[in-house]
Amino acid sequence: MDNKYLEIFLDSLWPLLKAGLLFAIPLTLISFAIGLVLALLTALARLSSIKPLVWLARFYVWIIRGTPLLVQLFIIFYGLPSLGITIGAFPAAIIGFSLSVGAYNAEVMRAAIQSIPKGQWEAAESLGMTRSQILRRIILPQAARVSVPPLSNSFISLVKDTSLAATITVTEMFQRAQQIAAVTYEHMLIYCEVALIYLFFSTILSALQARVEKYFERYTVR
Repeated sequence: MDNKYLEIFLDSLWPLLKAGLLFAIPLTLISFAIGLVLALLTALARLSSIKPLVWLARFYVWIIRGTPLLVQLFIIFYGLPSLGITIGAFPAAIIGFSLSVGAYNAEVMRAAIQSIPKGQWEAAESLGMTRSQILRRIILPQAARVSVPPLSNSFISLVKDTSLAATITVTEMFQRAQQIAAVTYEHMLIYCEVALIYLFFSTILSALQARVEKYFERYTVR
């Protein structure tokens, strides 16, 4: 690598990492945490015997999964102000990503809950446990173990999807890369550099995912 390019690469490294640590990672963690709560509530609503809850949950999943995340972010950040609702860039990104995580992972959680044998429900009911007790003490802990691989993949995907926040002016890694590229005119170098950083984050998270899955395998009945 030419000294000029190496200097640009090294000078850009910390600003990009800083943007990742200050915006991309917090955005991912907050959105994923909120999204998991939404996913669990939606999954339980889908499994409920209350028809309005089932319809509402289905409508939410249908809308979010049927439209592009980028469009959803634009509606929240650029569209809502026309209705008198103004939301800051970072909160708007959290809302958009959380809704997306919730809709996609609701199906994961619903499938995980339904994978638990019905005999466990019946056995718990015969002991006099309520439905909420059965869910909390027996079903959800097992469903959580089943959900680990797909939820981990969703988390890793969310890390990469945070680059879309640049389109609504959140100064995360990709927007910082755009700013640096506009000054240095080395678009290929800077974009490849930010791609390598995302790849680094994803590789670390994939390794952690493998360890978490191995840990939970100890509690799986074979």
